[in-house]
Amino acid sequence: MDLRKLKTLIDLVSESNVSELEITEAEGKVRIVKSGGAVVQQFVAAPVQAAAAQAPVVVPVAELPAPVAAAPAGHTVKSPMVGTFYRASSPGAKPFVEVGSQVKEGETICIIEAMKILNEIEADKTGTVTRILGENGQAVEYGQPLFVIE
Repeated sequence: MDLRKLKTLIDLVSESNVSELEITEAEGKVRIVKSGGAVVQQFVAAPVQAAAAQAPVVVPVAELPAPVAAAPAGHTVKSPMVGTFYRASSPGAKPFVEVGSQVKEGETICIIEAMKILNEIEADKTGTVTRILGENGQAVEYGQPLFVIE
């Protein structure tokens, strides 16, 4: 991809509400990400050097650090759906489980509200709750870790 075309793409991302742009062509793949005030480019093909001090940062994809997600020790109970996480059956009620609670497989450990339906989430393993990763009343995504059971 030539530098003029690349500069045009960077300017478009900088001046718009677009936060990320990825383009794949025969010469390679370019990913432009706007973070804060700066625009960061990532290349799969050979990197292009920045021309000025205020030019975007150019980082080859191969040199980017891999995101490190520390997997909690023990068995992780993950959200089976997108919704709102609740630790108790009602606002004033006692939470289903606390850190240190003994749970049995099939026992209700939380509720996820999705589309005005309250779905009871059950423990899929018998053990002790060692960590509660979900925040009460917060939105959760599919597959998001909620509890650690050992």
